[in-house]
Amino acid sequence: MSDIRYTKDHEYIRIDGDLGTVGITDYAQKALGDVVFVELPQVGDAVAKGAQAAVVESVKAASEVYAPVAGDVTDVNATLEREPGAVNEDAAGKGWFFRIKIANAGDLNELMDEAAYKAFLATLE
Repeated sequence: MSDIRYTKDHEYIRIDGDLGTVGITDYAQKALGDVVFVELPQVGDAVAKGAQAAVVESVKAASEVYAPVAGDVTDVNATLEREPGAVNEDAAGKGWFFRIKIANAGDLNELMDEAAYKAFLATLE
């Protein structure tokens, strides 16, 4: 079973060994509204923890997507370039943004687990 961690900026990373799949949470996609454009990183890009890795634009606003951990981009969800609405339909599934080879597993310890993220969301209401 994969482990999922969350950032306070509403990104998630689904961890599978030393690889992670990154996207925005359901909370984030609802806050953005209808997603109309996604700009993805390039495969091979090195991203720093907390640095901008992608951009998501909706009918309401544009927002940066930050890397929850440092590492190298191994794959991107090219489907989002043609079908950005997949983020709204299934943010945690087919709406993922990119995969990353995790450079430092210790970065994961600074992220929230699901229970902590739900508690964090409760403070925003």
